[in-house]
Amino acid sequence: MTDYAALPIDADSHAALAADGLELRLIDPADDSAVTRWLQADARGFHDSAPGAESLAAQAAEVAGDRITAVLDPAAADPGTPVATVRCWPMDVTVPGGSLPAWAISSVTVAPTHRRRGIARALLTAELRTATRLGLPLAMLTVSEATIYARYGFGPAAHQAGYTIDTTRARWAGPGPAGRLHLVAPDTLLTDGPPVFARARELAGVAGEVDRREGWWRKALGLMPAAPGTPELTLRAVRFDDADGIPQGFALYRVALGPSGYPARLDLADLVAATDDAYAGLWRFLLEMDLVSEVAAPLRSVAEPVRWQVADPRALRKTDERDHLWLRILDLPVVLGRRRYSAPGTFHLTVSDDLGFADGEFRLTVDEHGRGDARPVTAPAASDGVRVSLSAADLASLYLGGTSAVTLVRAGRLSEGSTDAAARLDAAFHTIQPPHLSTWF
Repeated sequence: MTDYAALPIDADSHAALAADGLELRLIDPADDSAVTRWLQADARGFHDSAPGAESLAAQAAEVAGDRITAVLDPAAADPGTPVATVRCWPMDVTVPGGSLPAWAISSVTVAPTHRRRGIARALLTAELRTATRLGLPLAMLTVSEATIYARYGFGPAAHQAGYTIDTTRARWAGPGPAGRLHLVAPDTLLTDGPPVFARARELAGVAGEVDRREGWWRKALGLMPAAPGTPELTLRAVRFDDADGIPQGFALYRVALGPSGYPARLDLADLVAATDDAYAGLWRFLLEMDLVSEVAAPLRSVAEPVRWQVADPRALRKTDERDHLWLRILDLPVVLGRRRYSAPGTFHLTVSDDLGFADGEFRLTVDEHGRGDARPVTAPAASDGVRVSLSAADLASLYLGGTSAVTLVRAGRLSEGSTDAAARLDAAFHTIQPPHLSTWF
């Protein structure tokens, strides 16, 4: 792949911002002052505490290999600090039957003094064009706001849920797994965790998971300097080994005392299991913790199996369910051709895309083995097969199998051009498990 970090800035977006007196530029990771100012602007954009010197140094090392972009305003009171930021890098995402390389977009901020000037549009379209120059078929991001990214062709493709579990009612009713639990120091998972996560991601076959970079691990394991004002609750770790002594899962958690001390609340930071035994063993450990009456588990699957492993299902409440991973299709034939499908068929897709990346009519043919082949339609299409019309954003939402085409029809977002088109599309795009992304990026 071309050196993505040094690829020249997008000329169209550069010109659009220059016409408004603004400068779009790449930040040189070797320029300590520029990187520091960019990190400070990024923290300000998300209303985070101002990072200290130690935190800035650690963050600078974390982003050193990424493509770091900033918008500067020469007329601002502080012209050296960016008024907008974005950071990108290539990263794989799992799709049904495999994985695809994608352009991960992060740290999208615009200063409140510079809203409504087309800066976000310039930043995002620049990175979408950069991704196509790099030959990447997808772009993706996790979002803090759900109202921004559809206008750029992104669609919510994987959702996440938060759960609260009353452990005084949630008596364990699941299996007794063969294996052993070990309380371990969190930093041991810097070595032991990635192989477990890789196996879990591969064996579970869940679409929507991305790579976990070293910087993510260091932050999750409490090995990065904390931001000022961060609550200091001790991070604890437990590892599950199978009967052969091979690590197959782990959980990270903190325990927060109540107003009167005990009972306490256990806040689950992460739970990864490569086997069903590891999953059961870790959840049983958490739910039977002494002096704890509640477990809070954010960022979990919308269909978490633990609900079926407790005697009283009402002890578990889904407290939050919302979009998490957003996808943007850039090369539609590659994207549709690289996933596996659950039912054969011929699908004529008329896709609208205001930015032009995936606009047009396409024919997707799925064989009896679930292999797909997608090609642009260059001549009038035959009348056979399923016919639907939809936007690139809504196709991105369907792509991982987490959204129903029938639902989109009822919502007025997808048009059927043949009988039962949405139901047949759902049968092909169906996945056994809902897509899930267990991290932020």
